[in-house]
Amino acid sequence: MKIGITCYPTYGGSGVVASELGLELAKKGHEVHFISYELPFRLARYQENIFFHGVEVMLYPLFKYPPYTLALAAKMAEVAQEQGLELLHVHYAIPHAICAYLAKAMLKAKAPKVVTTLHGTDITLVGYDKSFFQITKFGIEESDGITAVSEYLRRETLEKFCTTCQVEVIPNFVDTTRFMPFVGNVCCDRRKFARPDEAVLMHVSNFRPTKRVPDVVEIFAKVRKERKAKLLLIGDGPEMPRVVEKAQMLGVQEDVVYLGKQDPLEHLLGIADVFLMPSETESFGLAGLEAMACGVPVVGSRIGGLPELVVHGECGYLEPMGDTDAMAKRVLELLGDRDKLAAFGANARERTVKHFEAQDIVPLYERYYREVMERKCKG
Repeated sequence: MKIGITCYPTYGGSGVVASELGLELAKKGHEVHFISYELPFRLARYQENIFFHGVEVMLYPLFKYPPYTLALAAKMAEVAQEQGLELLHVHYAIPHAICAYLAKAMLKAKAPKVVTTLHGTDITLVGYDKSFFQITKFGIEESDGITAVSEYLRRETLEKFCTTCQVEVIPNFVDTTRFMPFVGNVCCDRRKFARPDEAVLMHVSNFRPTKRVPDVVEIFAKVRKERKAKLLLIGDGPEMPRVVEKAQMLGVQEDVVYLGKQDPLEHLLGIADVFLMPSETESFGLAGLEAMACGVPVVGSRIGGLPELVVHGECGYLEPMGDTDAMAKRVLELLGDRDKLAAFGANARERTVKHFEAQDIVPLYERYYREVMERKCKG
């Protein structure tokens, strides 16, 4: 099958999912064409059957802001026509589903089908700005197929938009042959970051307000009062100045290691003892999934789709959002009992292999593509 994929190419879960899905589909013989303003960050390595089409935005004095969405829609139509795409898989309703709708309208009878995957922010955005309600609803309902990364997000979509659309839940996935527990030289050298008597806590995100990264620092500071530890922060974003300020204010700055954006992550995640996710919203929690695949238990917020990933009391702990005392207590509980920490890590690994393995989830997308292709065109 010839498939076009559009996603945000920046550091974040949706871009990771779209990129990894494209890579897995290409391995299985599908021809995959990525369409975006730059190459998604996980596509740095060459792979057969993967193609990239960059979107160039025209700079014209008439436009106060560069019209990226129009350029993207035009590029989608161009690539679909020239490459004979059978399906466009877009990640995020806004703006990508709308761009795909415009591309379909331009191509008319020769248009590919459109599958939209919802990742969460496109749905919760409506809660912050009601002006996006109608266009988001339109983008969802005009797609030929809709998937969501968790049952929580499916419910949120149907409830917020009162839509009669069928939303297929296909969870995020991980390649457990790449993301695995620390074994010999598979992982980077933990000693470069912490002494043998120091625990390692880790957080990975795009450092946006919803990730509550200052809470990560607060949890770490509470843990640091009780035992020696280092905090590894991976990623970057608008909250970074607040995070640095928080670490300085709490007196833990010297024990925080800022690694910035890193890829691939599989060589870093395995050195952590505990992964922190005190988020305000998480439709699934892909970073947590990748940590669990590496045998690292997660301590985070009991919100959104995280309970579908982290089984409380088995492979991690979930506490009320904002309760840094409870989360710090859980971290100390794990660090204070090496047998429990090892058991939770093993449980985390087992859960990812059993429920979120790429080899099991990617065929669900293939099956769904075939189902959508067999449906009659909308209208």
